[in-house]
Amino acid sequence: MSQAATLPRPRTPVLADLIPGALARDILLVAGGAGFIGLLAQVAILIPGTPVPITGQTLGVLLIGAAFGMRRAAATVAVYAAVGIAGVPWFAHGGSGYASASFGYIIGFLVAATAAGWLAERGADRTILKSLPAMLTAEVLIYAFGLPWLAVATGLSFSETILQGLVPFLLGDAVKAALAAGLLPVAWALTGRRE
Repeated sequence: MSQAATLPRPRTPVLADLIPGALARDILLVAGGAGFIGLLAQVAILIPGTPVPITGQTLGVLLIGAAFGMRRAAATVAVYAAVGIAGVPWFAHGGSGYASASFGYIIGFLVAATAAGWLAERGADRTILKSLPAMLTAEVLIYAFGLPWLAVATGLSFSETILQGLVPFLLGDAVKAALAAGLLPVAWALTGRRE
């Protein structure tokens, strides 16, 4: 195996890099992205039998992760989480704080957005065939943090946690991942860039 084959792929531009500016741009993107996730959190549907609602947050996290890149995406979700913990009622159904059974998913959003950004920086947002696995990976990361938190917060057994925190959301999250995976390459095509 050659040395070139073992080196990590260098960072490629993400969609946010196409916006002129530097620090001011990044501050506006982080603040606007956090607000966007907060807005999508209000698109929430309660499901009987689970304390976790269906929300639009996941779609926002996936899109922001890939469009902003790793660092801006991590900062965006960190701001969203910190401001919600501080009391701004912009978690699902106007919630705030970290005492809810679904707060683990918000922690997962941070990891997922960071991972989606890292993958986008390596070109995973340019085609649907590359973007879909990246979005599904981010979804898995959300559950990796959300499910354990749900189990501890509620005292649910493993099977109850899966039935209440995973199964009702699989179809919707697959649709969100597919939507994000489709929108990202379209956005790149609209820019006229091939990088």
